[in-house]
Amino acid sequence: MEPILAMKGITKTFPGVIALSDVSFDLYKGELHALVGENGAGKSTLMKILSGLYKADSGDLILRGEKIVSTGLREMIGHRIGVIYQELNLIPYLSVAENIFIGREPLNRVNGIDWKKMRSMTKELLEPFNLDIDVTQKVCTLGAAYQQIIEIAKALSLKAEILVMDEPTAALTGNEVDKLFDIIAKLKNDGVSIIYISHRLEEVHHLADRITILRDGKHVVTKKRGEMSNDEMVRHMVGRVLEEQYPQYESTPGDPVLEVKNLTKKGICENLSFTARSGEILGFVGLVGAGRTEIMQTIYGYRKKEGGEIFMNGKKVEIRNCQDAVQKGIALIPEERKQQGLILGMSVFDNAALAVLDLYSRTGGILKRSKINAEVNKMIDSMDIKTPSVRQLVKNLSGGNQQKVVLAKWFIRHCDVYIFDEPTRGIDVGAKVEIFRLMQNLALRGAAVVMISSELPEVMNIADRIAVVFEGRIVKEFARGELNEEQVMEYSLGLHEKKHA
Repeated sequence: MEPILAMKGITKTFPGVIALSDVSFDLYKGELHALVGENGAGKSTLMKILSGLYKADSGDLILRGEKIVSTGLREMIGHRIGVIYQELNLIPYLSVAENIFIGREPLNRVNGIDWKKMRSMTKELLEPFNLDIDVTQKVCTLGAAYQQIIEIAKALSLKAEILVMDEPTAALTGNEVDKLFDIIAKLKNDGVSIIYISHRLEEVHHLADRITILRDGKHVVTKKRGEMSNDEMVRHMVGRVLEEQYPQYESTPGDPVLEVKNLTKKGICENLSFTARSGEILGFVGLVGAGRTEIMQTIYGYRKKEGGEIFMNGKKVEIRNCQDAVQKGIALIPEERKQQGLILGMSVFDNAALAVLDLYSRTGGILKRSKINAEVNKMIDSMDIKTPSVRQLVKNLSGGNQQKVVLAKWFIRHCDVYIFDEPTRGIDVGAKVEIFRLMQNLALRGAAVVMISSELPEVMNIADRIAVVFEGRIVKEFARGELNEEQVMEYSLGLHEKKHA
């Protein structure tokens, strides 16, 4: 049987980087072919060539047996290829419905937009996800998980014959993931061919018919599902044996550093209290919409609290905005690093230096450049940020290295509290271990580390204490090892409260 898609000998270079070198990949009708590898392996670049966003330096793209010469975005959409990018491709100030059907709006008899029909079609697309979303509200008012689902719905609306899913579950929790898997199964039954990129190896084993691994821009291996174990896959991805997925360390919790008492913000939380101690990692878990991110943003001053008190090292502090939080010694590594953690058009060096400019400046705002240079270069070296130069634009780095730049920015400042919101989202297995070690080193240094993650196994293996959030409330707090994943999910779903009602 002839493949519906064949990419042969694809090579693509960027300034200072060989992104792809003679890579070949094929896909059959109704197949789910998983594409895996570390950040920077070339997966997303290969798919951007397929989508028409990039043009290959050399190589052939053969679709339904015919060589494709013109490969612009519009041409590839015309070939019924749909892509769900890892970086969300939505317009913030347009509505949910407008984002899904932009450029393809249904028209009425006088060639105006048929708004009623468009809203109805949008609701129909979102129905399988069982979401309570007003399709007329602006996308910028929604959280990352909801935006991810809208991106998926947008791709499904194209009725594509080839669908690329680049980390589609990165922002989703268990329930949403299960619904997506049901949709994937239906698409395959309808003959849709799917290219699936994910760092979640259990998903790959569950879904894939075949698995292709890239490393450093080169094809390493292609095998059928079941022909490779997790350990083999990781070895092919990183080029070495990964000793441990969750590194261990000896925590020594000390005095309270951050104390939150009766925090209240309408629609987010009411009378919420917790303590983060020096030398430990405090994990926060809960479903999408539970309020974990919003609670931390309220503490950080990004959202204005309506009640409650915040204490740092035993002293009450007023945090009116993000600048106050930084000056009080609190760092927030945000969920959406590209929108909130980085300035993509600036260099690695400039991004890493942003958080310490006020610390290394003389009267009149003159910077102590030699001191900043020394601190930034030392941190980039110690964190092993893979970049051709400190002057490389951060947008050209892989996701894992971008995340390290966000961390470097705050590590240089030596804060007392570090809040990590989804620190490993879209990060490969090797980079995850490095991020975990960096978090543990902060705790060993005496900082209080707060970790929010939708990856329940991560929190349960890395955090010393864990708080479960349900509808803006902490419904359970426990030490590592006290509860299993099933019990934690009961609290996350509010089932434990119903049992005891």
